[in-house]
Amino acid sequence: MSLIKKVIIFFSILFIFSFSHLYAQEVKKIGKYKDWEAMVVSEASGKVCFAQSAPILQAPKSNKRDAKLFVAFRPNENILNEVSVTPGYEFNKKNSVTAASGKNKFKFDIKEQGFAWIADTKIELKMIKQMRKGSRLMVTGYNEKGSQTIDHYSLLGFTKAYNASKKACS
Repeated sequence: MSLIKKVIIFFSILFIFSFSHLYAQEVKKIGKYKDWEAMVVSEASGKVCFAQSAPILQAPKSNKRDAKLFVAFRPNENILNEVSVTPGYEFNKKNSVTAASGKNKFKFDIKEQGFAWIADTKIELKMIKQMRKGSRLMVTGYNEKGSQTIDHYSLLGFTKAYNASKKACS
């Protein structure tokens, strides 16, 4: 997927999540599956479906943040299996954002306004495959001051939330 498409998608996600509290009736929860939720949003450009989760553990503990991990589907834009993450702060441009599960490590290539994405669709699919069989995913990022944060996401319920999101947008 091109960088321009990722930036456009980013602004769509930012809009949805920035204003979702004002337009709560627009965001519909499809279901809750252990540590994951499946959601759908109807926009003028079409439906957006996504699975999301919040970390079960954050480091440092003293720095509470509104972090989330997403896998999104935008059928009208031909976007499937889009993996993104927000740590609840602006990422440092100098350091990498990575996700690790088991022996597998994934690098997020695009960092914009507090979100990060993987540019390569094949790598996104590998990560989703790992998430379906894994039990935990750790996302490591760095804030603008260079301090490291690690968010631990449970993968319990991921497959059901993923499948429900995918089905809602098919």
